[in-house]
Amino acid sequence: MSREIRKILVIKLGALGDFVLALAAMKRIREAHPGAHITLLTTPPYEALAKLSPYFNAVEADGRPATFGEWLTLVRRLRRARFDRIYDLQTSTRSSGLRSALGPFPPQWSGIAVGASHRHLNKNRDQMHTLERQADQLRVAGIWPDAPTEPGEAPPPDLSWILRKFKEQRPVAGAPSPKPYALLVPGASAKRPEKRWPAEKYGQLAAALRGLGLDVVVVGGPQESALARAIQKHNPSARDLTGRTDFAQIAVLGARSALAVGNDTGPLHLISAAGAPTLALFSGASDPTLCGPRGHATVLHSADLADLPVDMVLRAAQSLLHGR
Repeated sequence: MSREIRKILVIKLGALGDFVLALAAMKRIREAHPGAHITLLTTPPYEALAKLSPYFNAVEADGRPATFGEWLTLVRRLRRARFDRIYDLQTSTRSSGLRSALGPFPPQWSGIAVGASHRHLNKNRDQMHTLERQADQLRVAGIWPDAPTEPGEAPPPDLSWILRKFKEQRPVAGAPSPKPYALLVPGASAKRPEKRWPAEKYGQLAAALRGLGLDVVVVGGPQESALARAIQKHNPSARDLTGRTDFAQIAVLGARSALAVGNDTGPLHLISAAGAPTLALFSGASDPTLCGPRGHATVLHSADLADLPVDMVLRAAQSLLHGR
């Protein structure tokens, strides 16, 4: 079957945490079709990271057209490409609509679109963790017959390739020396402040981690620099790399870190997938059974993160450090 499928499109847009989790399915697609030409349709924030990965021959970043004209341009290009199969890992109304747009004889389709050749109809799909849900989707597509679909079974994404790309070089100016360091990820979507553990508590944690002999590095977007400065009030030696890293650089920092602590936000998923012992802080705004990080990761779940005490987070962080 796979020898007949020569041209493949994978669709995965955003957000970052969802994109990182989907890397596990992307790896499986590449393994199932080793000789195929595989194109990823995504959005600009993930283009560079996807191009570094070993899973794709081409990456196209116009997956969210802003106008009807751009939508038509995208559809025409996909028609001309004459893909043999499309794996829709976004499974949204927008991505499913592409199947109809590519009619009347669309490619083989793995996803939830009506009429798809390999339609994922699991009635529990919305209650499944992303990793198990996508594994089950690939089982239905015929490329993962023994897919691990029970809760907690599916393997986490593997970013070991990221270190091979960077080898021993420091990923970004200002990155820590060989001394063991902890990454702190104090941000989250500005629209979801309830997903943030208070910066004051991150500062207290940073001071405690310094007492354990760890350098502290704060990562995030440029809009989170104020959080880094709040942390530095408690630990002046903490390094502020907010706004100074792309996703690949964050992954390399994660792969080399002794510990990572952060909120339920995309960069923390990226760091966890890179192999960092990770402590994820979840509020009642999200469910870690559906989207939590896997691998060497621990989740602390509190309905209101403001109620989560520093000493509890520190104890969990120490357990991860000692268990490495």
